[in-house]
Amino acid sequence: MAAQDTDQTQFWRGDFGNNYTVRNSENAENLNSQIELWKTILESLSGDPPQSILEVGANTGNNLRAIRSLSKAELFALEPNKMARQMLAKTGTVPLQNVLNGVATSIDLANESIDLAFTSGVLIHIHPNNLKESCQEIYRVAARFIVCIEYFSDTPEEITYRGHNEKLFKRDFGGYWLDLFPEMKTLKYGFIWKRLSGLDNLTWWVFQK
Repeated sequence: MAAQDTDQTQFWRGDFGNNYTVRNSENAENLNSQIELWKTILESLSGDPPQSILEVGANTGNNLRAIRSLSKAELFALEPNKMARQMLAKTGTVPLQNVLNGVATSIDLANESIDLAFTSGVLIHIHPNNLKESCQEIYRVAARFIVCIEYFSDTPEEITYRGHNEKLFKRDFGGYWLDLFPEMKTLKYGFIWKRLSGLDNLTWWVFQK
């Protein structure tokens, strides 16, 4: 499937994506919070740890660094921004051949080739017109588990993002996943509180195929 050159794709490949990458470079306090989050998530997998993990929209790989401290799984990163991919590759967290240039609507991996696929603050930046296709691609490559970590709203809404329209969308992403794939089992869900974690206020879900 060919990647769609949407307005959102261009936005994140360009200067705004570069500036975001600089703003969100690793910081020790946030990394500790991410490690605690991923410890909880990985412990929810019924004692059946994934052997491969893909982050869709990895940026510089802060989540993957946290996971690496907890898991021996082979790591993969999908990221449209060149600067972010270069910074991620330099850390050595993900093997160079597993740092992929791409977007959620087109993942260059085989069906069910990854044990666990996840997004963290990425689905919120995908236009609703492309959201279903993106989730279907993530579902396609995931063999066993899908993790979703995103902003939450009971009803779909668009939020102005740093002065830009049509770049941030909130909804009940967990409900959206289950509406698309009702056969999935919810293993765990929770909330991350910015005041104590230093991360954003995020809701997360762990699904099993």
